Amino acid sequence: MFNGIIYNTGKVVSIKKSKKSVFIGIHTDTKFSKKDLGASISCNGVCLTLVKILKKKIYFYLSEETLKRSNFNKIKINQIINLEKSLTYGKIISGHYTQGHVDTVAKINKINFIEKTWLIKFQIKNHLFSKFLVEKASISINGVSLTISKVKKNFFTINVIPHTLELTNLKDLKINDLVNVELDIFGKYIYKYSN
Repeated sequence: MFNGIIYNTGKVVSIKKSKKSVFIGIHTDTKFSKKDLGASISCNGVCLTLVKILKKKIYFYLSEETLKRSNFNKIKINQIINLEKSLTYGKIISGHYTQGHVDTVAKINKINFIEKTWLIKFQIKNHLFSKFLVEKASISINGVSLTISKVKKNFFTINVIPHTLELTNLKDLKINDLVNVELDIFGKYIYKYSN
């Protein structure tokens, strides 16, 4: 479990692709030790298992399912990745509960600047998930806990404040970029059991 509050990022330094999987290396100043091997780490909102540590580089294996559901199928060298370690007992939860189980991707349709705040308009790629988009609900974008400000058909908008932009890779987003989306887990379960 994660809470979508990002303080750390890393840079993709190696990508090894096979037919149905990818092995990536990320350089980061975030401290990891041998006891972290096997731990779940949120990488751009995707829960990945840490399989190798080499100095300031951490390595992850991405399965075919992960590549299908996320924007990791378009990963590039030097790409900046949001990183979050799993929650520990007693840690402050100031975002919302996320699992790192990305539902789909969304495309950036428009970015407006209101002083230093970004108003980003997203188009959901898989229309089946549109029913879970609710104004003022929590949503995870590239692992960052955010609040949906407006919903229209297959579009939704989010306001991103300067502090969040400064700490995350959201400041690097451009029109037509794809982002990882995890919808609010409680909303999904409520919908499932009420239908």
